[in-house]
Amino acid sequence: MTAPQHPMPSAQLDSEIARRRTFAIISHPDAGKTTITEKLLLYGGAIQEAGSVTAREGTRHTASDWMSIEQQRGISISSSALTFEYQGRHVNLLDTPGHQDFSEDTYRTLTAADSALMVLDAARGVQTQTEKLFAVCRNREIPILTFINKMDRPALDPFELLAQVEETLGIVAVPLTWPIGDGPDFKGVYDLARGEVLVFERTARGKHRAPMQTSGLSDPRLGELVGADLAAKLQQDVELITGALEHFDQDKFLAGTLTPVFFGSAMNNFGIEHFLHNFVELAPPPGPVETNLGERQPTAPFSGFIFKLQANMSKQHRDRTAYMRVMSGHFERGMDVTHTRTGRKLRLSQAHTLFAQDREKVEDAYPGDIVGLVNPGVFQIGDVISLDTKLQLPSFPRFTPETFATISLRDVGKRKAFMKGLTQLAEEGVVQVFYPTDGARDPYLGAVGPLQFEVFQARLAEEYGVEVEMHITGYQLVRWLAGDAGEVSRFARHVEDDQGRPVMLFRSSYDLDYTREQHPEIEFLPLPRDLTKV
Repeated sequence: MTAPQHPMPSAQLDSEIARRRTFAIISHPDAGKTTITEKLLLYGGAIQEAGSVTAREGTRHTASDWMSIEQQRGISISSSALTFEYQGRHVNLLDTPGHQDFSEDTYRTLTAADSALMVLDAARGVQTQTEKLFAVCRNREIPILTFINKMDRPALDPFELLAQVEETLGIVAVPLTWPIGDGPDFKGVYDLARGEVLVFERTARGKHRAPMQTSGLSDPRLGELVGADLAAKLQQDVELITGALEHFDQDKFLAGTLTPVFFGSAMNNFGIEHFLHNFVELAPPPGPVETNLGERQPTAPFSGFIFKLQANMSKQHRDRTAYMRVMSGHFERGMDVTHTRTGRKLRLSQAHTLFAQDREKVEDAYPGDIVGLVNPGVFQIGDVISLDTKLQLPSFPRFTPETFATISLRDVGKRKAFMKGLTQLAEEGVVQVFYPTDGARDPYLGAVGPLQFEVFQARLAEEYGVEVEMHITGYQLVRWLAGDAGEVSRFARHVEDDQGRPVMLFRSSYDLDYTREQHPEIEFLPLPRDLTKV
């Protein structure tokens, strides 16, 4: 029996699409991304009080950090989807891992975003991880807004910060607000478009919304508010900005060649509400998505794609969740769709909204929305769910592992639970698994960085009750083998990935070059042929 579909009037669908804003937050570790996430939720009304994110005893953890290891360390290592309403807009916030070891998870999450917020530390500017994540955004051609955080601490000169962004990232940086002082002398920001001064007042660790006062540059009270010296410097800076810097251009921003820049202090709630007010006006609504059948317009019949898998998010449910981005049309809970990779018919009756590990049933969703689906074991990252049976996406890129470990069970009686955990966590992308072909029972694990191994080990113990021993190996490179099937099969020095494809591990680039010279009949690829290297 087919579940009834309820066609939505085009005007209503257009209205729902227009009010959606779906964005991801990217930053270098310690730039304040997690704090900004929480304060955005505060101003969006999704939480009532901002708590400390430093994971000190007796304090709350940030709303998006749900794993025990995240709460213990006070860092984000898994992407979360959070939703709130603000000024008539429906905002979907994708909080990405800040740690570089989880750049692959960040990449997958960015495929579901229509724009990104780049958070920079005012004292450090553009850092290595920021460059890597920005490159991913550039490849995706998504608009980027910039928030320079921690102005209440000693900071680099704001002109120097703008120059860093432009020189390092190759994008025009246009300030929409300008800081008045920094560190203990930080007095607020000047809104360049409105000609208003937003005066900063320190709060008790961000426990309430920071008050805002406004005054123009020509107001004689400006010197009283910020001090005569800072008032004079502000006037000089604004003259320089107006005369020498490029003006904001919405088309260039949407094209990804210009980033609007805001300044503030997330820990003290300053500048966040002002940023959010501007964000919902500047950021684009959901647009078309490139598919095998051409661009999929958001007004087309329903389709969605899976960009993330997560096991055991809820201790009450202990199920697997597939994160689906609605790509087009109107989603209704209970609707019948096709899983286009397998042709399998599915009824989407187990659908819920996501707020970290909390969940509520969702009845309707629209392009840009993130819906959690209970994964019956059929979903893979990059899968399409659609009313159109032939619709598919290009392959999702993967990152080549750079660190490898061997793994062994402490209790061989728990091998069944171990294999379940290994399979599910590998599906999520926590690690990549390689199986020896020489008869050895225990696999190799590959990861971008060693923190992924710690997370894997911790989650195996907490979620599956399995203790394992892990040992970092001397391997540093992995290459997939391609060429004549007979030649590859006779090449005995290899392992296999989780799809049964032949792979070889190398201890150095010298070993790789030597092996390549000795075996010209075989290709050594950084990723399987059906995937694209980032």
